[in-house]
Amino acid sequence: MSIKTERIGSQLVKEISYILATEIKDQDIKFVTITDVKVTNDLSFAKVYVTIFDEKRRKETMEALKGASGFIRKTLADRIEIRHIPELEFIYDESIEYGNKIEHIIEHIHKED
Repeated sequence: MSIKTERIGSQLVKEISYILATEIKDQDIKFVTITDVKVTNDLSFAKVYVTIFDEKRRKETMEALKGASGFIRKTLADRIEIRHIPELEFIYDESIEYGNKIEHIIEHIHKED
C-alpha cells in the first residue's frame, strides 16, 4: 500500500466511526467498531473491517451496514476532499476472535504446567 492509500484509509476509519456513532439512526449499527480500512490503489474500493459488540445480531448488523453504505458514502463525500469516494464493502473482522482463541489456548497450556 502506498502512503496515500494508507492516509486515506486512516481518514476513512476516523470519519466512518464518527458517522456510525453520531449520524446513523439504525439501532443495529450503534455498537459497531471500525478496526481497519483497506483502500485499493486506484481508490475505487474500500474494505471496511468491523467488529460487532452483540455477536448474536451479527448477520442483521452486517446487512444494516450494507444498506447504510450509500448514506455513509454521501456523508463522506461532504467531509473528505477526494475526487471519488470509494465503494464501501463491510467485512466482519475475525482477527479479534482469533486472538482471543489463541489467548485461551495459551492460558490453558500454562494451567497444565
